[in-house]
Amino acid sequence: MNVKMIRYIISKMMGVEGLLMLLPMMVGIIYDEHTSVYFLITAAILTAIYLLFGRKCPENMTIYAKEGLIIVATAWIFWSLAGALPFVLSKSIPSYVDAFFETVSGFTTTGSTILTEIEGLPKGILFWRSLTHWVGGMGVLVFVMVLTSLDEKNSMHLMRAEVPGPEADKLVPKARGTARILYGMYFALTAIEVVFLLAGGMNLFDAVTHAFSTAGTGGFSGYNASVAHFNSAYIDGVITVFMILFGINFNLYFFLLLKEFKSVFKNEELRAYLGIIAGATVVITCNITGGYHSLLKAFRYAVFQVASVITTTGFVTADFNKWPELSKCVLLLVMVIGASAGSTGGGIKVSRLLILVKSIRRELKTMIHPKAVNIVKVNGKKMKEETMRGVYVYFIAYILILIVSVLLISINNFDFTTSFTGVLTTLNNVGPGLNLVGPVENFAKFSDFSKIVFCVDMLIGRLEIFPFLMLFSPSLWSRKF
Repeated sequence: MNVKMIRYIISKMMGVEGLLMLLPMMVGIIYDEHTSVYFLITAAILTAIYLLFGRKCPENMTIYAKEGLIIVATAWIFWSLAGALPFVLSKSIPSYVDAFFETVSGFTTTGSTILTEIEGLPKGILFWRSLTHWVGGMGVLVFVMVLTSLDEKNSMHLMRAEVPGPEADKLVPKARGTARILYGMYFALTAIEVVFLLAGGMNLFDAVTHAFSTAGTGGFSGYNASVAHFNSAYIDGVITVFMILFGINFNLYFFLLLKEFKSVFKNEELRAYLGIIAGATVVITCNITGGYHSLLKAFRYAVFQVASVITTTGFVTADFNKWPELSKCVLLLVMVIGASAGSTGGGIKVSRLLILVKSIRRELKTMIHPKAVNIVKVNGKKMKEETMRGVYVYFIAYILILIVSVLLISINNFDFTTSFTGVLTTLNNVGPGLNLVGPVENFAKFSDFSKIVFCVDMLIGRLEIFPFLMLFSPSLWSRKF
């Protein structure tokens, strides 16, 4: 194992995070807040780490799959550990465990929170919360890759380990070029959303922070009531549209730029994703109409919450804890399904669901016609057995982690719905669950042990299970491996 190279890259990443701290520091200066000094202190600490361990590049910079997995998993942990410092130093969140929870929730774009009085926080802290979503949306390593000069071969190993979905595709021959194209589209969509939110009457600070949270499909808001605070059908509509857009595979936007419209409109995952949103919205709208004054109002809240949950954003405009059981079940279902592969959303991904459903159909056909040759195709492309096996193992691991986590959280002795949906929402990087972790509740009531379990679930969910679990594999650390 190339320890020097791993240490060098992690140190370099800490230096980049130190530079990031300057943005909320500037916000604090603009609003004349004392928090600026705490971001400066954190930036100084991270810069010192970089200067100590990251200035001299090792001779051997080769990254194999093993090193790639270690770098990805440890990078997210270290970024979260460091990102919690401004919360603690400013005493916005005095408990380090709580601050770590909030930071992990930010970078993994989960949006679950332990905060009870969000409006009272300084602007610099609120900006940092939302910025963690925006950076974490595309992945912290992809972000660093855009800003630094990592070797091309090494960059692709890191992208494969971090990018969500069954497979990682390159848009152009060079991985770094792919990362820059993705971030270019990501930035453009974010900027467009800011403009639309400003047109709806939001001030610049709220527009930027809510656009950051939408882009990363995170869900942090500067208000306890989330997006419901604005009480605006226009703002609800804008955020709904952009949540759906950020839940789409970014490769498809690249195809649109190349005018390859056929590749976009025939994409099976996109059609399934939009179909699930439409179907869930119709069911919930019909189910909750009696609780609202009109069908249009029921539709407004239904489509917003469906988009928020399936994209794993977690913004709230209605307390769906009070909705009928059918509506809550539908929301839990789309929570598990999640967004598209290659998007900023979480969940198991629509592409994996497609592969699983088609695999089941293949097995049924094989049972009926044993001698027939049945292959699984997605978008006309034959799925490799290796990819399909990875999907099967992913589902098994997902269920096992869900069961173990629920058992551990049950130690708090809360009701089953609270424990189950608390794990489900953190594992899928959504944000709110049901009952005591519902849309108007938070995670402050849980013990420190449970908060750490939730943090692990958030990291496992964001890293798609295996890169994080591999840290605990003895063979990964063996020199003979």
